[in-house]
Amino acid sequence: MSTSLRPSRIGACIRGIALFLAAAPGAARAEAPLSAIDWLSESVAAPGVVTPGPALIPPGTLAPITVIPLGRTSPDAVGILPARLTGLASNLWGPGDPSTIAGAIRAERVDTLPAIQALMLKILLAELDPPTGSGGEGQILLARLDKLLDLGALDQAQALVERAGPTDPALFRRWFDIALLTGQEDRACAAMRATPGIAPTFPARIFCLARGGDWNAAALTLETARALGFVSDEEDALLARFLDPDLAEGAEPLPAPTRPSPLIYRMREAIGEPLPSATLPLAFARADLRRTAGWKARIAAAERLARTGVLTPNQLLGVWTERKPAASGGLWERVAALQAFDVAMLSGKPGSVARALPRAWAEMQKARLEVPFAELYGPRLSQLALDGEAGALAFRVGLLSSDYEAVARAHAPANAQEAFLVGLALDAIGAASTDDALAAALRDGFADRPLPRAQERLIREGRQGEAVLAAIDLITDGARGDIADISRALAVLRHLGLKDSARQSALQLMLLERRG
Repeated sequence: MSTSLRPSRIGACIRGIALFLAAAPGAARAEAPLSAIDWLSESVAAPGVVTPGPALIPPGTLAPITVIPLGRTSPDAVGILPARLTGLASNLWGPGDPSTIAGAIRAERVDTLPAIQALMLKILLAELDPPTGSGGEGQILLARLDKLLDLGALDQAQALVERAGPTDPALFRRWFDIALLTGQEDRACAAMRATPGIAPTFPARIFCLARGGDWNAAALTLETARALGFVSDEEDALLARFLDPDLAEGAEPLPAPTRPSPLIYRMREAIGEPLPSATLPLAFARADLRRTAGWKARIAAAERLARTGVLTPNQLLGVWTERKPAASGGLWERVAALQAFDVAMLSGKPGSVARALPRAWAEMQKARLEVPFAELYGPRLSQLALDGEAGALAFRVGLLSSDYEAVARAHAPANAQEAFLVGLALDAIGAASTDDALAAALRDGFADRPLPRAQERLIREGRQGEAVLAAIDLITDGARGDIADISRALAVLRHLGLKDSARQSALQLMLLERRG
């Protein structure tokens, strides 16, 4: 397709569009990102900044005033899970400072225990009262969305932002990127056209014009952007090839982008120079779950997302069993071992299961997918009454599932370590003991001990949510070496009624290789 236009027409159009854009709010590119996540597409221009006039009252004369429009629900209260279903108190944030809470949420690490990831997801998705001092700016909502994107939880983030309504530029920017990564770019472009308050940047405008079939307008807009200096050389080269594929014939591939974003990712894919998602943030893995991706890419993406708990075990199993592996080694060994074990489980023969289990479990350990595997097979394994080493392994697998309590009740401990694990699962450690420093730390965390001073103060002030976030930090640090932090974290979680999270965390610390 040719993008050539007569020079006189280009000049006239540039002058006309430049006048229009100069009058539009946020015409220029945002100077600073709207989010702490630095890979979001620069799809929406920053709103105009109003410079305040001289103060009529000397600063410091009056106390700060919090204003919330009447009849408007605070964005921070938006959620997709009722608090009662999460086990969290609806007033979790209490009188906390919204910016402090938002910073704590953004600082939470993704690579932690599966039980802690599940607790974090509950906090991110729950319908909770906003902090009593909130002014309705939505700082906590944006932080929750950004953490969901960090986890790769695009479907959950999309549901949350759509519940809030993506009419605000910061919310729309995140919704637009989610749509790009989930293959809904046409819907995103239609929404951009239909939302008068959204001022798209030139790359987003050009992309959407082309997606809508208006190639001439897209080419003209690119010429305008060049003339006004609103696209970088890197963006110009990519947009030119996106609009005219003939430019890529015989040319060298474009260099790797300095700032990969979902918009760049989609355009690189369109020109036949896709970026491998394995080297990009976790949210990009969602794009490889589409049926247009190859099976190996789909497996790798599904496993990455399953590790953070945002892809269900059944979804992972569906990808693993789509077809028979045609190769060996690496990822294919895991798929073959899983499929062989799945067939053994379907047969219901204890001997076949006992033979297939060790190999499948070893592959799950290599990939750090023990918990999804346990959710799929743990309860059924416990009902097969396997003997010997296979029986001991089946017991441990069952304890890593959400049915850990039932598995523990049905098991007769064969040694002191199994007795200790049963005690953890039933919250009744009692006199059970093992010669292990971690076990001692866990016992200390389940004892009626005083709370850590910092978390006790937060709880006393009604800032339970911040205490939970601090406990999450402690247990993540503890899993990496500081065992004393584990005791403190478990004590806080149990005090706040999050006993299920505490027990599952303790079991995972004992049964998974997540230390150091």
